[in-house]
Amino acid sequence: MSQLPFRTPVSAHHREPVLDVVVPVFNEQKDLERSVRRLHAHLRETFPYPFRITVADNASTDETPRIAARLAAELAELEWLRLDEKGRGRALHAAWSGSRAPVLAYVDVDLSTDLAALLPLVAPLISGHSDIAIGTRLARGSRVVRGPKREAISRCYNALLRSTLAVGFSDAQCGFKAVRRDVAERLLPLVKDSGWFFDTELLVIAERAGLRIHEVPVDWVDDPDSRVDILSTALADLRGIARIGRELARGTLPTAALRRGTDGSSSGGLAGQLLRFAAVGTVSSAGYVLLYLALRPQTGGQAANALALLVCALANTAANRRLTFGLRGRGGALRHQAQGLVVFTVGLALTSGALTLLHRTVSTPARSTEIGVLVAANLAATLVRFLLFRAWVFPARRRREAEETAK
Repeated sequence: MSQLPFRTPVSAHHREPVLDVVVPVFNEQKDLERSVRRLHAHLRETFPYPFRITVADNASTDETPRIAARLAAELAELEWLRLDEKGRGRALHAAWSGSRAPVLAYVDVDLSTDLAALLPLVAPLISGHSDIAIGTRLARGSRVVRGPKREAISRCYNALLRSTLAVGFSDAQCGFKAVRRDVAERLLPLVKDSGWFFDTELLVIAERAGLRIHEVPVDWVDDPDSRVDILSTALADLRGIARIGRELARGTLPTAALRRGTDGSSSGGLAGQLLRFAAVGTVSSAGYVLLYLALRPQTGGQAANALALLVCALANTAANRRLTFGLRGRGGALRHQAQGLVVFTVGLALTSGALTLLHRTVSTPARSTEIGVLVAANLAATLVRFLLFRAWVFPARRRREAEETAK
């Protein structure tokens, strides 16, 4: 299957709906009409393009189908989709798969997320800047009102995702997301979960494919009448994390069909990363040599080598994190430094081994020979470090970060 084409903006003169907002529901007779009318009024007042609202009813047994059908007959921008099986993920999959709108979104029926964030959510997708957009309750600027139990569960879940699957997005569970249709057409067939883990699986696959995920801080007020079964949902999420983890470990997560093509104007691919990495490496190597020469008289060759490498490794990881791979902010910085220190041990082994071999071969080597051997070993360690950085320390974001850096 061919790569996804380069992102382009949605035409400003689009006659058909540009945005399709799906509201998945199950037995929501109490909130459905109030929420749909509020969402419809908001879009009519604030959204500058044609839009559609799709109520995706997944096997409701109360008055939800009748209410949805009546609203669809009354509001021209509203459609109603009925499914015979439960599952929020199943409802989203069906609604998004059948839509022709360039941008697809969904909101929870309780509208816990302030709708003022809806336009900022979809704008990067309409402009062609991003592939997926998510609301986040865990970023600076978000305002959240909810009980301590749900707050703790949410933070623990997202921390678990970061520690086990090394994800870069901050909030997998917020019911406020959007995706470009060309991405959804490739992504949805790869998502196996039909329940609450649907969001997480979709985001993990997208991030591993290097797609650009835009995050929008949201104002969010907890629905005290939420009927989500926390225990069964948590167990299903843990099973989903274990399944995705196995697929990642085996290298079977299908992401090839989600790679973005380029228009040739960006310098953010492998070549651009190599150039920036080489520039950082040149400065690091010069700093390493100067530190080694300054420390050696007091500590000896091996200790000076280890200390100089350690200091330069910390600085090198920080510089490459920002300049080569385009990461900003503190999110994940400690984890990246810890992984960078693991990579540092590879460089230490190469340079220390080269130094040991030199002293076993030549009893008293000239200082220039010693420096030359260390520089050569450090160059080899630099190549290994780049490969490990790209494949392990900063894997999920390499294409998205490269594009950001090139802008």
